[in-house]
Amino acid sequence: MKRRLRKLETSILFVLRALLYGSLFLVFYLPYGRYNFQLFNISRTTAVVIATYVIIAYMFSNIYGRYDVGKRKSKPIVHSLVLTMLFTDAFSILALSIMNTNEKKNEHFTIEQPQLILPIFVAQLIIILVFVYGGNKLYFTIYDPEDCIIVTSSQHSLNEIARGVSKYKLQYNVTQVADYRDKSLKEYIMEHDTVFVYDVPIAERTEIVEFCYQNMKSIYFNPDMHDVVEKSAKHIILDDVSMYGNYSKGLTLEQRAVKRIMDVFISVVAIILTSPIMLICAIAIKLEDHGKVIFKQNRVTRNGKIFSVYKFRTMKEDVENYAYVENDDRVTRCGRVLRKYRIDELPQFINVLKGDMSVVGPRPEMLTNIFHYTNELPEFEYRLRVKAGITGYAQIAGKYNTSPKDKLILDLIYIEEYSFWQDIKLLFQTLIVLLKRDSTEGFHTEHELNFMEYKEAEDTEEENRE
Repeated sequence: MKRRLRKLETSILFVLRALLYGSLFLVFYLPYGRYNFQLFNISRTTAVVIATYVIIAYMFSNIYGRYDVGKRKSKPIVHSLVLTMLFTDAFSILALSIMNTNEKKNEHFTIEQPQLILPIFVAQLIIILVFVYGGNKLYFTIYDPEDCIIVTSSQHSLNEIARGVSKYKLQYNVTQVADYRDKSLKEYIMEHDTVFVYDVPIAERTEIVEFCYQNMKSIYFNPDMHDVVEKSAKHIILDDVSMYGNYSKGLTLEQRAVKRIMDVFISVVAIILTSPIMLICAIAIKLEDHGKVIFKQNRVTRNGKIFSVYKFRTMKEDVENYAYVENDDRVTRCGRVLRKYRIDELPQFINVLKGDMSVVGPRPEMLTNIFHYTNELPEFEYRLRVKAGITGYAQIAGKYNTSPKDKLILDLIYIEEYSFWQDIKLLFQTLIVLLKRDSTEGFHTEHELNFMEYKEAEDTEEENRE
């Protein structure tokens, strides 16, 4: 039975997607059609509302992610669909309200049936939860976790990749770990479905990738500088010779001008809209310990320029200054709330207005971190080709305690693939960060288990349950 269902995977997922998106549309459209009869007739209003709904839903699905059960965990999919529906409903209601502003319907602009907004959203949320959790349940009932092997170079690298893979136990079951220098590596690979290659030299990694491709094994590997350059390169043909060309010259004058205009506009709007929140934060910080409201610290931005970054103070005054760690006792009660929801970074919009930062860009690192990271990774200075940013690819996809190399790769991908649309996309994706509990996770101070100890402990726990 399972084997037959696996052959129908594409069809099953297509049917689920069609039912999900169709249900979400009907839950929105039918209640509004009850009060707007023209929505059930062929009319300009019908065409505009449906077109708006489809276009906005498609656009924000590309920004936040689609209904991809079996590929992502349930919570991230729910977050993606909820945010997509919020924007889709909002723009569709706006389009309907605009179309109904006429002599026959409403003489003045009026939001159509605001009493329907909350019930519709609640109904859509229930549908999303049912389809996401039910869809993942169905998928992982049909499919067993992939039998995986991790190929790496050291215990430290093994801890890094194991930490990530272990969070996806329904997708991946790691049953073996191997050193890339092991002479029997190819034999080990043939015994598994999927191969994770982490922190392996490029020459050896290329050989492993080619072997996996030849033998139709799924393979995942962490990108390096070589991969970032290749990913951002464009395919060109010289006569009949295929080549990849990369033009690493940073942002053009026009791109910098557009980015600066966007920075100023967004900062002014953000400061105006969040001024009540910032006032409440300032009062709360002052009342807790009567200390300074704003915390200033030297950070590094484009071309190595040093500037003072502004943040709401989240730590006690006169404490030792080092990177935030998990359960840090230097953080105040008020500070924990500010850090959790990234509210402490709101004053950075002033830095953006001053021209020290951009709204979107690499995270502004402390001077000590820059010195330390650059010693270990000389390529880390490539991040300084653009201004530091409040939000960015590394801040959204990564966490506070993401490794320096992974931060570097994410930042370089952003720099090499910069576009105005990419900045807009990242701005909307920043909302996802507020929903991720582990986005502000600090560095761990305790010793990490090696992976084999972890596996043994996990197996023992499962045996005790049985």
